[in-house]
Amino acid sequence: MATVPTQPISGGGLDPSARSAARLGAVQALYQMDVAGTPLDDVIEEFIEHRLGRDIEGVEINAADAVHFEDVVRGVVREQRELDKQVNGALAQGWSLARIDSTLRAILRCGTYEIRRCKDIPVKVVINEYVDVAHAFFEGDEPGVANAVLDRLGREIRHGTGADHGAAGQG
Repeated sequence: MATVPTQPISGGGLDPSARSAARLGAVQALYQMDVAGTPLDDVIEEFIEHRLGRDIEGVEINAADAVHFEDVVRGVVREQRELDKQVNGALAQGWSLARIDSTLRAILRCGTYEIRRCKDIPVKVVINEYVDVAHAFFEGDEPGVANAVLDRLGREIRHGTGADHGAAGQG
């Protein structure tokens, strides 16, 4: 079995907004893979070459941490079974990942991956970032679902107090 890194190497010189842009891109890439069936390597190449940090319809997009983007996308695909088990266990009774919108599913998988593997990023940063991503796509209850599920998983995975539990690093 391959060794999985617990702390990915990231573009250390980039500001936190670069990781925010990487997270948004990761959710979009996973959504595209889910809905359109785009292969992993193709979607990573497309996003790095043509989407991350590019202006979209006149809206300026921050530069993205391409290394963090790729780590999250590849990590979610590699660990999807385990991530899905954890997310399913954290959902409200009667709910399952299969019943959730594809975008919210991608958000929960990405957030759970970062909580599990990116120990240099405080849990509250991961939760806040993915709740912000949820707000970019949804106006209903979905951001609250993302907050609740990721907070529960943060406490469970990092044995802390969810959004109040952190590490020394920044997002």
